[in-house]
Amino acid sequence: MAPLTDHCPKPLLPLAGKPLIEHHLEKLALAGFCDVVINHAYLGHLLPEQLGDGERWGMRIHYSAESTPLETAGGIIQALPLLGAQPFALINGDVWVDGDYDALATTSLPPQQLGCLWMVENPCHHPRGDFVLQEDGLLALPRTGAEHCLTFSGLSVLSPALFAGLAEGVRPLAPVLRQAMSSQQLCGYRLSDRWVDVGTPQRLAELDEFLRLTKLPSDESRERQ
Repeated sequence: MAPLTDHCPKPLLPLAGKPLIEHHLEKLALAGFCDVVINHAYLGHLLPEQLGDGERWGMRIHYSAESTPLETAGGIIQALPLLGAQPFALINGDVWVDGDYDALATTSLPPQQLGCLWMVENPCHHPRGDFVLQEDGLLALPRTGAEHCLTFSGLSVLSPALFAGLAEGVRPLAPVLRQAMSSQQLCGYRLSDRWVDVGTPQRLAELDEFLRLTKLPSDESRERQ
C-alpha cells in the first residue's frame, strides 16, 4: 500500500471520509459487540491515538501491541489473554464488507469445530481461491485442479482451542487453518454481501469512489437507527 502507508498504518487509511477500521467498529457496535481487541505493530501507536478506548462506539477497545509483526496467528496467540476462553470473531483490518456483522455475533460453533470462515467468490486478483466449501458445510483443501475453491474473506469465528499448544512468535494463520481442515474441524459459510480486499491503492481508491457515489442499503439502515 506504499506510499499511502509511509506515515499511516493500513487500518487508518481514509475510506469515504473515515478510517477503514472505523467502518468495522461501527458495524461491530451495531451487532452488539462490547469488547474489541486490536493488535498492531507498524505505526501502531497511531491507532489508540485515533480510536481511544472505544467509548465513541459504546464499546471497550483493548490493544495488543507487537514489537515486531507477528502475522495473523502469532498476533492472535499473543492476544489470547485479552480474548478470553470463548470463541471470538476475527476480522482482517484490510477488508471491507457491505452489510452488518450480526452473523459474527450470533454464530455458535458446532460441536468439535474449531472455527467457521466466511467465504466469497474469487476476486480477479485471487482467481484460484483458497479452500473448498463442501456440501456438508465443512471446509477442505483442494485435492484436484477441477474443484471449485472459494476465497477466505478475512471474517471468521474462531475458538481459542484452534491455537492450543502453539508457541508465541511469528506465525501465519493459513497453516493453522489447514491443520484444522485436515481433521475436519473447520466449517464455512458463503458471504453474499459485497466484499473488497483493500490491498492496493487502486482498490482503495475504487472503493472510496464507489462509497461516495452510492448510498448502500446498509448505510440507510444505519441512518435510521
